[in-house]
Amino acid sequence: MDTTLQDPLVGQLLDGRYRIDARIAVGGMATVYRAMDTRLDRVLALKVMHPALATDAAFVERFIREAKSVARLAHPNVVGVFDQGAQGAYVYLAMEYVAGCTLRDVLRERGALQPRAALDILEPMLAALGAAHRAGFVHRDMKPENVLIGDDGRVKVADFGLVRAVGTATDTTGSLLGTVSYLAPEQIEQGTADTRSDVYACGVVLYEMLTGGKPHSGDTAAQVIYQHLNEDVPPPSAAVPGLAAGLDDLVATATARNPEVRPHDAVALLATSIEMRGALTEEQLDAVPPQALAQTHDGAEDRTSVIPRVIPAGQGTAHHTSRLEMPPVLPPDQGRGLRRGPFAGGGRRGVFAALVALLLVLGAGAGIWYINSGQFTRVPSLLGQTQGAAEKRLSEAGLDLKGVQRAYSDTVERGAVISSDPASGERIRNNDAVKLVISRGPEIVKVPDVEGLSLGDARRELKKAGLAPGMVTREFSEEIGRGEVIRTDPKIGTERRPDSAVAMVVSKGSPVDVPDVRGLDVEEATAALDEAGLEAKVVSERINSPEAEGEIARQTPGSGAEAAEGDTVELTVSKGPRMLAVPDVTGKDVDEARSTLEEAGFEVTVDRPLLSFSDTVGSQSVEGGEKAAEGSTITIRTKTL
Repeated sequence: MDTTLQDPLVGQLLDGRYRIDARIAVGGMATVYRAMDTRLDRVLALKVMHPALATDAAFVERFIREAKSVARLAHPNVVGVFDQGAQGAYVYLAMEYVAGCTLRDVLRERGALQPRAALDILEPMLAALGAAHRAGFVHRDMKPENVLIGDDGRVKVADFGLVRAVGTATDTTGSLLGTVSYLAPEQIEQGTADTRSDVYACGVVLYEMLTGGKPHSGDTAAQVIYQHLNEDVPPPSAAVPGLAAGLDDLVATATARNPEVRPHDAVALLATSIEMRGALTEEQLDAVPPQALAQTHDGAEDRTSVIPRVIPAGQGTAHHTSRLEMPPVLPPDQGRGLRRGPFAGGGRRGVFAALVALLLVLGAGAGIWYINSGQFTRVPSLLGQTQGAAEKRLSEAGLDLKGVQRAYSDTVERGAVISSDPASGERIRNNDAVKLVISRGPEIVKVPDVEGLSLGDARRELKKAGLAPGMVTREFSEEIGRGEVIRTDPKIGTERRPDSAVAMVVSKGSPVDVPDVRGLDVEEATAALDEAGLEAKVVSERINSPEAEGEIARQTPGSGAEAAEGDTVELTVSKGPRMLAVPDVTGKDVDEARSTLEEAGFEVTVDRPLLSFSDTVGSQSVEGGEKAAEGSTITIRTKTL
């Protein structure tokens, strides 16, 4: 049965623009539809938040954050976001429609993949995440369901719904968002995620592609979480014997339980993957794993869900603030024992005693609740809010403003909140104060004055200023010494963002005219070049040339060219001319004789005596059959009367 027919949105026109044609997928937070943009007449994917979550301001904020974040990422391997809006209870994103399937579909159908296919999918994934990481964002929910493979073979990363700026708190509810099978240990223990958490998830996805199964499994989410915290991801070769050791190393590097050991972001892991692939043989890349069969999969662990955050031993148990722990239910035999106690009998005294006991339990429970939770609140979500909006949220939460600090940020707009102390989501006593860090916008760096400095010193000055040394070109200069910087691009004093590249033009010194040393012997040529401030280098090869044996036949650069003082001029020594047999052209027409001699490798001159009116060759300066130097001149004389 087509379940899309039961969906109330199918066939509707959302926000007066998007006609919903079919339901594509349902996730933990939203439903994705194929829709038509009636304004621009194009097919797109419409991601609509579940109406039950649309009443939660935190979820709506996260949804809108996805639109703003992904819209910044102009990358061919990231699913683009076109629009964001709301109609009543329906909050939506309009996104690029990718005709194809998910990586999960591929794994269900094919099981384990050949290493080449796994790397062909992993590397575009990492390229997309790398763009997000370098832009200051963390995905936080990488899994096969969020990797789309188009009908044209392109790989795209989707569902940045849990995206966060690097370094921000995880949530404001004391819960952890994500998918159990792909959570990094620090996400579970601390509730924090950075670029290395995405690297961990990509390592798990790679393991799954190589083996057809997840590294950690269990009947409950708690069992899987326990394994993430206490067990290393096993090497894929344990499940697929014969798998290349380099693939084991790549998975181990990406899924190290200590985040400090992992590559710092997806760009670094991509470089490691490319290097590792280059070391594998064709046979290793195309090895077919025995698990390359259809796999049964219920998908229960692959839905993005809200998971109670696990607190390390000794720190208590994680609860929502609205949840109360009730006393355990007593076994039947213990219940019977109570009835035989002092409250048995059912009289007024027993009822009164029971009521007193109940009040004592409730009072103790209320006291415990107040000590553990009642006197605390949580810092509301403030990231990205204007200072005024953040102060209003703090006031509504009963919190005071401790102070404001300002800092540069490349990802947070000027005047918006970068972070807070305590951070969003952290517990804080009622009526306590919070310090805000407000963005001053991108930090601007001025190109320092490095003209006249040596190239090494100039590079150090650029790095000290927060800029990156760029391409170096060289040119002659009468004023700037050899090896020193003539100018920069952009110019000195130009404002640039940190880490921008600065190109430099370096002096080759004053130009030197290269003298003509052809025809000189090696000693004479070396002396002439040395006098001009140049260095001679004789190449090992010798050639035949009109010059005498031992003389310079060729030089590079040639005479008249400009070179820098100290540059090298390559010299080629002559083996002398090649001796060739001279053709006999007597009796031939002058033009025919000239052509014959030139084709044989000689120069030709024609001598016409005063009383000669003939075009026939009467004699030649070198008799036919004799040898002469290649390129030498043969004189032909016409007949006389």
